[in-house]
Amino acid sequence: MLEDISGEKIKEQFKSNKNLRNGAFAIGGILVIILGYFAYRQFMWKPANEKSKDSTWVALNHIAKDSTDLAIEELTVQVKKYDGKIGGEVDQFLLARQLMTNGEFDAALKELNGVDVSDTYVHIMNIGLQADCYSELENYTEAASLYKKAAAMSPNEFTTPMYLLKAGLCLEEIKNFKEAEKCYTEIRDEYAAFGNQKHIEKYIARTSKEVKK
Repeated sequence: MLEDISGEKIKEQFKSNKNLRNGAFAIGGILVIILGYFAYRQFMWKPANEKSKDSTWVALNHIAKDSTDLAIEELTVQVKKYDGKIGGEVDQFLLARQLMTNGEFDAALKELNGVDVSDTYVHIMNIGLQADCYSELENYTEAASLYKKAAAMSPNEFTTPMYLLKAGLCLEEIKNFKEAEKCYTEIRDEYAAFGNQKHIEKYIARTSKEVKK
């Protein structure tokens, strides 16, 4: 899925490869499923949020049909209406994701910073999406910092190596090859299955060569 690329081609990879450029695009379907489950669980366990749930189901329906503009329109209204409720927080997260689809990364960051959820994986993805926004805005220093933060939160076989890889790519973009090599090495040593799939040794070799210059 990922080719061995030089430092000069990293920016091109960020822009052309959806799996690298924006984690939300890469895990969009999974994200909707997770949010749907999260919303269901919260609404079932917290009846006080009953009135806020309908907005999420309507929005998820629009998203499933790739009706981004309709989803944004619905979500914008519901975020204001149910701010502070579980449904409102999930809607705000979804709104940010749809704004990213439209290339509105500054607006997406504003929404993501306002999301307050207790679910661990949604919180991790929130940080990861913020990093995606910064990488799109070519602020690779901030993106790398947030990717590393997301990777360190509740280590697991899915989000941790994915965000370590993205952190490494951003670090290469700002020519911090030593730290990038550390990210790739951690993937190889701690998340072998992911590392083998991504041919992580190629990334380690590339950054190691740069460090030795």
